[in-house]
Amino acid sequence: MLTKKIKHTLLGAVSACILSTSLIAADFPTKDIRLIVPWPAGGGADAISRKISNIAEQQLPKSIYVENIGGAVTATGLMQMTRARPDGHTVGVLTYDSVITLPRGKMVPGYSLEKMTPIARITREADAIVVSKHAGYNSFEELINAAKAKPNTVRVGVAPKGSGPYLAVRRLEKQTGVSFNVITYPGSSSAEAEALLSGELDAAISSLGDFNGIITSGDAKGVVELSSQQNPSFPDVPPISTYGYDLETGSFILLAAPKNTPKDSIATLESAFKTAFDSKEFQSWVTTIGVTPSWLGSNDVQNWIDDLQSSTFKVMDDLNL
Repeated sequence: MLTKKIKHTLLGAVSACILSTSLIAADFPTKDIRLIVPWPAGGGADAISRKISNIAEQQLPKSIYVENIGGAVTATGLMQMTRARPDGHTVGVLTYDSVITLPRGKMVPGYSLEKMTPIARITREADAIVVSKHAGYNSFEELINAAKAKPNTVRVGVAPKGSGPYLAVRRLEKQTGVSFNVITYPGSSSAEAEALLSGELDAAISSLGDFNGIITSGDAKGVVELSSQQNPSFPDVPPISTYGYDLETGSFILLAAPKNTPKDSIATLESAFKTAFDSKEFQSWVTTIGVTPSWLGSNDVQNWIDDLQSSTFKVMDDLNL
């Protein structure tokens, strides 16, 4: 049996901890916020993360700084995030690979979405097929006809096995009855962009936003978007449903904090990023790079993640991937 004195001491300690945590949450943030982007600098996810955080920090008494920590298909950076003190001062950026590729393949010991608290979804964007000007294809039909005429010769670059673009190219082969020479590139889409520029690739699959620079320069051309809806930012790139195919796939950007981050801190972060998301500056900028702004707050994003995993894993099972 505990004596009254011990009980009072324990209760006092617990109360002090609760009060201390509440005060910390109430004062949040007390220092600059570290935003970990788990890809090298220069890609689409990096650009979007930097843009929205630059606007969001205007709502906070402290700054938000981006740190690029690539490796292990986003796991390296995100595991650093989950090991950080859960006080809201460290936030991570999640992409398709973070939510689908890593959990599906159980590729990195210790990586788990259960160690994170989702804050919000910022964007969604369909994948697209972009062709190099060196390849000489002017349309999706020309690309498919070339692959039919000479199987395994049309070089298509995608992210590694298990990624959204890899899954897309295998589904596309199955639906069109062609065989591509599929070449995988680890890291961000910037490596594929360089390969398109040099003529190392005939085509690549990622978002139009990821390839916006080389599309604008005329070094590459978007020939189809893997969607059922026309992208208003790229009116000359038809959705694949135009050709009678049912193939929708794409990427997204989520924000998350370490598990057990105080709810008040999550709410503060969510509010700052939502204000940035709604700003005219972000809305006009993000559409110019071909990305669709698509907000889901902390109350809804976990259910969306669960549904996405369920449907995508079923497609992978059907393709034995």
